[in-house]
Amino acid sequence: MILLHPTYFGPISHYMLMYQHREICFEIADNFQKQTYRNRSYIYSSNGKLQLNIPIKHNKSAGRQKTKDVLIDNDFHWQKNHFKAYQNSYRSSPYFEYYEDDLAPLYHNTFTHLLDFNIKTHEFIFDALQEQLTISYTSEYETELTKGKDFRFLAAAKKQKEFNLTPYTQVFDDKFGFLTNLSILDLLFMEGPNALNYLENHPLNI
Repeated sequence: MILLHPTYFGPISHYMLMYQHREICFEIADNFQKQTYRNRSYIYSSNGKLQLNIPIKHNKSAGRQKTKDVLIDNDFHWQKNHFKAYQNSYRSSPYFEYYEDDLAPLYHNTFTHLLDFNIKTHEFIFDALQEQLTISYTSEYETELTKGKDFRFLAAAKKQKEFNLTPYTQVFDDKFGFLTNLSILDLLFMEGPNALNYLENHPLNI
């Protein structure tokens, strides 16, 4: 079993760990932290690496927030902007049109809690890859695990470990070269069904 944060269409490395370990426990009892993959992801745009952020509501009077309690700030048109970014970046990719209709409801329906939305993004990926995993959730926060492997540190975007992943064809690699460890969506839109084989057969050195 491995322990991970349920991130927003997280980096490819996260899904490599998931599909190579098969049993995942998602951390939902921790305190929310800024500048993490909990509410950001990176895709390949015509201008290079593009960061997408989900705006959240900060309740300063309440102090620290539990991740499971964090609310999305839907006053911003983030869903429209993110989906448009996918369309602009990946419309020429081999598989974007294949997944577009199934992806659209995530950006057309309103979500109040960040955790609920992130769980839906994981469910989308599992369905797209047609390979379900064993998922559980924490009920309380543990600093050190009594069992399993702790990969919660991978949620920190600013301190992200560099992974030199095996290159695959990307939409704008003729302009900027291979950009490693982008959002899982980059791999899915470029490799389609073969994305599962990529995830299962490229071990990570952590």
